[in-house]
Amino acid sequence: MHHLPLLLIAGFLAGAMNALAGGGSFVTLPALVLAGLPSVTANVSSTVALFPGSLASIWVYRDGIARPGGVLPGTSIGALLAASLVGGFAGAVLLLATPSATFDHIIPWLLLLATLALAFGPRVGLALRRVIRLGAPPLLAGQFLLGIYGGYFGGAVGIMMMAVWSLLGTADLKAMNPVKTLLVAATNTVAVLCFAAADAVRWPETSAVLLAALVGGYTGARAGSCLGPRLIRAAVVSITAGMTIAFFIRAG
Repeated sequence: MHHLPLLLIAGFLAGAMNALAGGGSFVTLPALVLAGLPSVTANVSSTVALFPGSLASIWVYRDGIARPGGVLPGTSIGALLAASLVGGFAGAVLLLATPSATFDHIIPWLLLLATLALAFGPRVGLALRRVIRLGAPPLLAGQFLLGIYGGYFGGAVGIMMMAVWSLLGTADLKAMNPVKTLLVAATNTVAVLCFAAADAVRWPETSAVLLAALVGGYTGARAGSCLGPRLIRAAVVSITAGMTIAFFIRAG
């Protein structure tokens, strides 16, 4: 644990990022790799360490989850939840079956996808909905695929969900934020249970990141009221883009 200061700083920063805009795994995953964990173990441990933050978010949004107001026409929250759980389980199993050497080459592309989602996801969704309308079956299929991505990696999956939902055309995206939080947490829950059952978590490093992330999440939530949303998004996208470039260099 001579990497403890690094892990504490990464956990704090990740918790603050998740509270402000998302993308916390872009910090914890590299930190855990630098601490000597194989890439798959680092990704598993990062997911577990940031998991309590998603549960805290559910508590914050509990009223919106309890009274969603039919904001997703054509389908139900129960159906989306089932698709997320099944997809999350499939993604977690797929991650555990991926050799670390293979995952080392996949990580940069996953980071790039997540960075693009953070930077352009909402705008892409709004642009596409001018020409595309999704019904319930394509939406549930998309939610299943997002669940797989969430269980396998998960970076910016909440932003991706909102972009896909915008293709409904009539969805109230602001009202969907509590539901998005619930579905992301559900995906993470089944993934965390799979990782724990497979004994794939490095608990000393994970515990350090987890505790620091809780402090960072509280601090980020308090700071969010003082910082402009454009500044927050620019900072998060800059961090995620830098980590993506670093992992492409590492893979090369």
